[in-house]
Amino acid sequence: MLITSASNEKIKDIKKLMAKADYRKERGLFAVEGIRMAREVPPDRLHALFVSEILFARERDSFAQIPSERLFTVKDSVFEGLSATKNPQGILALVRIIEYNSYEFFEKAVLCERPFLFIIEHLQDPGNLGTIIRTAEAGGVTGVLLSSDTVDLYNPKVIRSTMGSVFRVPVLIAQDLFGEIEKIKKQHIEIFGAHLAGEPFYDKDFTGGCGFLIGNEGHGLSDRISEQADTLIRIPMKGSVESLNAAVSTAVIAYEVLRQRR
Repeated sequence: MLITSASNEKIKDIKKLMAKADYRKERGLFAVEGIRMAREVPPDRLHALFVSEILFARERDSFAQIPSERLFTVKDSVFEGLSATKNPQGILALVRIIEYNSYEFFEKAVLCERPFLFIIEHLQDPGNLGTIIRTAEAGGVTGVLLSSDTVDLYNPKVIRSTMGSVFRVPVLIAQDLFGEIEKIKKQHIEIFGAHLAGEPFYDKDFTGGCGFLIGNEGHGLSDRISEQADTLIRIPMKGSVESLNAAVSTAVIAYEVLRQRR
C-alpha cells in the first residue's frame, strides 16, 4: 500500500504516537526510526513497517519477509514530514509495548546469579535514560528499575539513544519504587546510592549482588529513596566539578563493576 498524503489516518496516528506518552500507553505501541533500529525489532513485536518510496525501490528484496498487511510504502515528501530526525533514513517501525511486571522482572533480573541493577528515580532527560539503558547492556546490568515519574521509556529520543538495547535489557516501571527496593533488599542484594555525601566508590566491593540508586539530573536522589541505600557512594572528582551527568555516572559505575567482576 502506498501512502501519498500527510492527512492519511496512519500517518496522523504515528505522529500522535511519537508526541504523546498517554497515547502510546493507550495503543500499546511505540515508534522506532532508522535502518539499524528497525533491524533490531523482534519479529513478534513488529506491528507495522513504513518505508519511503526511494528506500523501498532500492531495497525491495530486503522487505520480502514482511507480511503485506504490515508493510506500507510512504511518499518521500510525506515521510520527511513524519520523521523526528534531521536526516531520515526512510524507515519507521511501530512496535508492540511489552512491559515486565514485578514478578517477571524479579525472575529475570533479580533472582539470577550475581544480580546487577540500576534503580532510577525521577530522571527527566530522554537522552540520559536511553544512554543508561544502552550502557546497562554493555556493562552487564541484569535489569533497570524506573520510578513511574521518570521520563517515558518509549519517548522517541529515549528509544533512539538505546540503539536497540531497549529490546534486550529487562526494565520495570515501578508504581511503588520504595516497595520494589524493599523487595530487592530482601534478596540480600546490597544497595548503593550515588550521592554527593557518599564515600569514594572505588573502595567498595561490587563482586556480589548489587543495585545502584541514580537520581534526578538536578536534585539527585530524594531523601526517602537515598535512605534505602546500604551505603552512599560518590565518584571522586577533581577541580570544582560537583557532579557528573547521570548517564556518565552510570557508565563509570557500570565499568567499575565490570572490572571487579572480570
